[in-house]
Amino acid sequence: MNELNQNRIKLHQLRALVAVAEYGNFSEAALQLEISQSTVSHAIASLEEELGVPLLKRGRYGAHLTSAGEAVITYAQQVLQLLDKMSQEANLYKSLQGGQVKVAAFQSAAAHLLPKIVAQFRRQYPQITITLTECYDTWDVERALRMGKADIGLTNLPTSDEFESWEILQDEYIALLPATAKLNSPQLTWEQLAAYPLISEAPGNACYVRLHNYLEANGISLNVAYEIKEDQTRLLMVAQGLGAAILPRLSAQPLPAGVQVCQLPVPLARLINVSILVDALHPPAVFAFRDMLKQLKGKAIATSELSPLL
Repeated sequence: MNELNQNRIKLHQLRALVAVAEYGNFSEAALQLEISQSTVSHAIASLEEELGVPLLKRGRYGAHLTSAGEAVITYAQQVLQLLDKMSQEANLYKSLQGGQVKVAAFQSAAAHLLPKIVAQFRRQYPQITITLTECYDTWDVERALRMGKADIGLTNLPTSDEFESWEILQDEYIALLPATAKLNSPQLTWEQLAAYPLISEAPGNACYVRLHNYLEANGISLNVAYEIKEDQTRLLMVAQGLGAAILPRLSAQPLPAGVQVCQLPVPLARLINVSILVDALHPPAVFAFRDMLKQLKGKAIATSELSPLL
């Protein structure tokens, strides 16, 4: 017995078999499929040859399924039904009536920017599913985009040429000092900042590199007493009087009681942008979410949870 080669079974053969079984003759099946009767006959004959069994009894009163045909027809119908469902799902992704948007963002953006945007998007497009990946660093966001784990990401400018990016916000860096700090102005001097041990970001991410380059460009060397990965841990250490920290405003929320917020001697900000891969094919839902994120452009970072400047 020759082994069945499934790759030679074609969808048009299954459609022909189902149509003939439904309408009882080749001519009506051809009419419904909008093809010639000879094409239907050839499709059925080639399917029977491939399967090695007769599927239809042909006679002057039409065509009827054989016992083998009765067994096969159920599976043919299931294949065509699954194909219809696949097409329906694909069509949802081509519209705004369904589908999925995969979003990746670094931690502070995921916590303080995305929840309101996701809620607004869900109210407008309730049938679209949003999945959110919270990344430790902006480099992790870019990696998620490259690997297809995210359709759209919140990162920091500048990004590489493989991404199309739109700046939406500037996140100002601020100095955080313990409650015991005696300052007469919200504008710190380098000397005042240097008087406190620095509770620094841990090496190995974009924020650490940005701050290191900033201090180096201004010819400043601070006394780094701690290198801490988590922003909230750094904030709590400042609250305990263990030193000063320099963080973006988004990362400084929520602010522990007693921590003072001051301006840096020289302004520093990170640019937050929405990014997608240049050569990726995206459904309309991704662009709708991107456009909603772009509405943040020009708006100030929310500071309601921060204590006022001195």
